[in-house]
Amino acid sequence: MLKTTPAATKTATKNENETVDKMIDGLVAKAHTALCAMDDFTQEKVDHIVHQMAIAGLDHHMELAKAAYAETGRGNVEDKAVKNMFATEEIWHSIKNDKTVGIIKDDHERQMITVAEPLGILAGVTPVTNPTSTTMFKSLIAVKTRNPIIFAFHPQAQQSSALAAKVVRDAAVAAGAPADVIQWIDTPSLEATTALMNQPQVASVLATGGPGMVKAAYSTGKPALGVGPGNGPAYIEKTANIKRAVYDIVLSKTFDNGMVCASENSAIIDTEIYGEVKTEMQARGVFFVQPADHAALAETMFRPNGGVKGPIAGMSAQKIAQLAGIQVPANTKVLATEIKGVGPKFPMSQEKLSPVISIYRATSHAQAFKLADELLHFGGLGHTAGIHTTDNELATKFGIKMKASRVLINTPSALGGIGNLYNQMIPSLTLGTGSWGKNSVSHNVSAFDLLNIKTIAKRRNNMQWIKLPRVYFEKTSVRYLDDMPGIKRAFVVSDPAMVELGYVDTVINELKRRPDGIEYSLFSDVEPDPTTATVDRGVAQMRTFKPDTIIALGGGSAIDAAKNMWLFYEDPDASFFGAKQKFMDIRKRTYQFSKPKKAQFVAIPTTSGTGSEVTPFAVITDSKTHVKYPLADYALTPDVAIVDSQFIETLPKRTVAYAGLDVFTHALESFVSTMASDYTRPWSLQAAKLVMDNLTASYNGDVHAREEMHNASTLAGMAFANAFLGITHSVAHKLGGEFGLPHGLAIAITLPHVIRYNFQEPTKLAMRPKYEYFRADEDYAQMARYLGLAGNTKAELMEALVQKFIDLAHSVGVTLSLKANGVDRTHFDQALDKLSELAFEDQCTVANPKEPLISELKQIMLDEYDGKGVEK
Repeated sequence: MLKTTPAATKTATKNENETVDKMIDGLVAKAHTALCAMDDFTQEKVDHIVHQMAIAGLDHHMELAKAAYAETGRGNVEDKAVKNMFATEEIWHSIKNDKTVGIIKDDHERQMITVAEPLGILAGVTPVTNPTSTTMFKSLIAVKTRNPIIFAFHPQAQQSSALAAKVVRDAAVAAGAPADVIQWIDTPSLEATTALMNQPQVASVLATGGPGMVKAAYSTGKPALGVGPGNGPAYIEKTANIKRAVYDIVLSKTFDNGMVCASENSAIIDTEIYGEVKTEMQARGVFFVQPADHAALAETMFRPNGGVKGPIAGMSAQKIAQLAGIQVPANTKVLATEIKGVGPKFPMSQEKLSPVISIYRATSHAQAFKLADELLHFGGLGHTAGIHTTDNELATKFGIKMKASRVLINTPSALGGIGNLYNQMIPSLTLGTGSWGKNSVSHNVSAFDLLNIKTIAKRRNNMQWIKLPRVYFEKTSVRYLDDMPGIKRAFVVSDPAMVELGYVDTVINELKRRPDGIEYSLFSDVEPDPTTATVDRGVAQMRTFKPDTIIALGGGSAIDAAKNMWLFYEDPDASFFGAKQKFMDIRKRTYQFSKPKKAQFVAIPTTSGTGSEVTPFAVITDSKTHVKYPLADYALTPDVAIVDSQFIETLPKRTVAYAGLDVFTHALESFVSTMASDYTRPWSLQAAKLVMDNLTASYNGDVHAREEMHNASTLAGMAFANAFLGITHSVAHKLGGEFGLPHGLAIAITLPHVIRYNFQEPTKLAMRPKYEYFRADEDYAQMARYLGLAGNTKAELMEALVQKFIDLAHSVGVTLSLKANGVDRTHFDQALDKLSELAFEDQCTVANPKEPLISELKQIMLDEYDGKGVEK
């Protein structure tokens, strides 16, 4: 007798694999032709083809049910017929109106077009448990999405599955589909299925089968849609409708002899109704197996290492009992075992795929939930769980607690899990189990899972906005406090100078004119560049007084401090750490301030500089780090701004100078900002012109000029409140905090260098939809022209603007270098790298007309030290 050598065996195996690969490649080549042919199909044509497929499958539903039962011997013909009807009628009804071809959505308002494209060639793996219905289901959703599909059928259901595929394929081709839109492997084998799933041109695997096959699908390195095992519990809670609950469970367990993976595998019954439920189950044909027979039943049903033995799936209760040597009545529909534990030591607690159910008694909701959770963790994670109850709140709690993708309320799980019959879930014969069950999806799979969705996004500008408080202006407009609505308890925030000058008395006297009386509290300890410690003290006083109105009287420091007090008074849980975080869009900021509800806010500026009375900004210094942070949120926008020039007539000359130069910078930075708009630019231009025309005279004491500067400050505030600022402020915030420089002085020293920097072609471009191209050079030139400056080129106009600002600063006694203003060189050098990085992180940086590099900010600061190109 001749012996086969190992070499000969290896050669034969290699030849077989080559034959399989060649066969698979041929199928894929035909499928690719079909894929290309469907590329220009319309939605109407696709829908017509799928409709004809559904009708054909429905027409043959009984024939296919008989074929499946005859070939597999599992389940029963009647329920397989229902499955076939579900796979055609219900699936068609669910997907018939779905848009799956070309443009499926055109959102004109958001300028977005959504386009559907097929995934490509699909590999379809089908089970022995639902062979014909799964084949038709996958065929319908594949063709609906213009995906050709090649099937690898379960060897024990090859003939009936191929018959189902032929029925829907022939209908599809007759309706206009390509000849090879649906194909299958004629001779099934593990090697052929593996080759199909791993063929490079196969785009995705749609797998339904045992855990090994599903795992293999996910191991192909390509997108796969598979299902996991189900070991679903059903909790019959003490308030349940017992007759309905038992009926549903028996219906579910007997439907095709329990082969639907969503079917109940265990019932957990509250002890209060346990006897009644058991009696009802017995009346419905449930046979409770004696404990002495549990071991024989388990040995009959399960493999030693776990898992249902192949022949058991879909076998009737009577036949299983017969194999186990258990005598049961002739009317037995379901076998039940009363057990107390979950896990390998309790084999009847695992998935059964047959009309057999394990029964548990629960003494509390907590115990029932625990048992259900343990059952899911023993082979059913992510699949299905059910509860029968009239307590809706409890049902919701159960649903939240269970790690199941489908939680079914008062429903037969087998029929509820597949969707659409007992609920509004998506109808499907492929039930995802999510990451819990090692699946890519946690929903019922349908046509939308087989599409590549393209998005055509047209450029669009972000919605712009203008947000301002009510503004009252002209001299003595503080009298608005006489009849302003809603003031009963006023909290006045100010600084010592306002008390000494009598301005606080002016405000309080106006409040006392109110006919209904007023109570007030005064906090007058705000220092220049207020700190978080000052804010904390003010908030504590506010919480004691409980104001309905906060009145901030003073310069930017007093108003900014009052805004911060307002914020933390309104929301005791507000976080300075969160509030100081940078953002790209003020409407989308990660940390949101609460909208004020306790108090309204009135800002009365007594300097002409910050514009804080009309902005959503507030600058605060961290008491621990001494770093200045510009906070920004619309919750910080005052409700009322009173721009009364009587309060600025006696300002010291230095304050006039610094504040006025700050106003000009507000106007200029908001004008060149990436967020500047047709609404904000006129305010910027007018504010800048008012400063150039009036600052020097205001510095020298001209009352009318001071009133004009006061208006300019508010106009510039209105502009940058909505267009934001730039890196002049980013740099000045950090220099001022580190070296104790007045804000306006730090601003003035920085501005000339930033203008020249921003004018040059950027290293990095600014990002803003509205900002369509780099235009800072044009904007600076336009501002120069508006101010009446001369120049033949943009560069000349820019330099004229810089020189005009330098001259203006000199006219009010300001020298534009850090060195001249007492900054120590050693301290400067030591802090420079840190300050450069902090300036980049500053909130004002995001709207600068070009995105700065940290190294470029460092160079600006270096140039500022000696006033390079500015001071002689």
